[in-house]
Amino acid sequence: MPSAFRFTPLFIALTATIPFAAQADEDKADGFIEGSSFNLHLRNAYFNRDNHNADVRDTREWGQGAVARFESGYTPGVVGFGLDAHAMLGLKLDGGGGHAGTSILPEHIKDNGELGAAPHAFSTAGAAVKLKAFDTELKAGDLFITNPVIAGGESRMLPQTFRGVSLTNHSVDGLLLEGGQVSFTHPYNQSGHRRIDTYYGDMDGQTSKHLNWAGASWSGTENITSNLYAAELKDVWNQYYADFDYTYVVNDLVSLNPGVHFYHTQDTGQALLGKIDNNTYSVHFTVNAGYHSVTAAYQRVNGNTPFDYINLGDSVYLDNSRMYSDFNAPNERSWKLQYDYNFAGIGIPGLSTSLSYSRGEADLTKATQDTSHYDYYRADGKNAMHWERDLDMKYVFQEGDLKDLAVQLRYATHRGSQGYASIDDNSDNDELRVIVDYPLNIF
Repeated sequence: MPSAFRFTPLFIALTATIPFAAQADEDKADGFIEGSSFNLHLRNAYFNRDNHNADVRDTREWGQGAVARFESGYTPGVVGFGLDAHAMLGLKLDGGGGHAGTSILPEHIKDNGELGAAPHAFSTAGAAVKLKAFDTELKAGDLFITNPVIAGGESRMLPQTFRGVSLTNHSVDGLLLEGGQVSFTHPYNQSGHRRIDTYYGDMDGQTSKHLNWAGASWSGTENITSNLYAAELKDVWNQYYADFDYTYVVNDLVSLNPGVHFYHTQDTGQALLGKIDNNTYSVHFTVNAGYHSVTAAYQRVNGNTPFDYINLGDSVYLDNSRMYSDFNAPNERSWKLQYDYNFAGIGIPGLSTSLSYSRGEADLTKATQDTSHYDYYRADGKNAMHWERDLDMKYVFQEGDLKDLAVQLRYATHRGSQGYASIDDNSDNDELRVIVDYPLNIF
């Protein structure tokens, strides 16, 4: 792979589509006000981690979040202008008594270096201006981004956003072209913004000036989806991603779904996280039969460093990324078996459940011995092993005043062998999460 990543070809492709797109019909413009929407999303989140270690305290936090989002339409004309704005508020319901630290709420470090109780409330707001010409849209400001190389984290109480510029194009039916650059992120448990870092870079304070990305997503062929993305995190790594997913319909009740995800990560520039040459992939095969589905997955990390991703984000598009572990240790091999059921099959629409078991093995004696970035090397870790069992249940109200309100219960059990557990004293634990989402469409 080249040491420097260049986005010129894709941006040329993006802009080249504009002249050939259908001419904008000014009479059909939504209008700045007429095409606008305002939504309020309320989320109540509870997180309890029971650490099976006498020297490590348990953590639990409970909070109430609210996200208000306004999205305008576009002014009439060949080039339309618009504005998106949002405001977020997080309230602490429980998070003291020495049990803080789940990242639902902001972390408060006391003078003695210990983790103290979180503040009672935190908030933030942001906005982005946008322009639209034909089938191309440009946004600049605070952005909600979701793709395989940069995805804002949404697993806690509030969502993560990024500050920068994005460009998307939909000229071809079923094809999304996009690219952009972001320099700051607003984590889901903070009021302010900070420079972008990775999960492992956060451990020793290594940040990057910006992240560039470009990609294409295809859904224009029936039963097939595919993505191709690339990102450059300046002076840290270049990351390339590809996936392919196919659904073969056997009959009205049965379908088969094979798929593959692949990442290649390589250090670049100043290599602030050291030398990286990592290929990580996962493959899955799902059998859907009526309201039942069974999935088998295999995942592999080829490299002496772990698979890394944007800190606090969700850009881990791998089959064995679970509630506690991503099964992403150096040279790790992991397997998963998962069963899903939709209770509409017995007359309870809106209720669904998922049960899975994942197991990983790694030879940590081959891990990079740069402990300032990756604390994985262990002399006793030749046959390091860990497993995780996950249970998810979710109910979405189908009608009435509570329509679309969702209640989700998540429970995970994680255990590691001595060689693996020595990486993280918290590796043996049980987690319980309860999430209540209530989306409201104001207009």
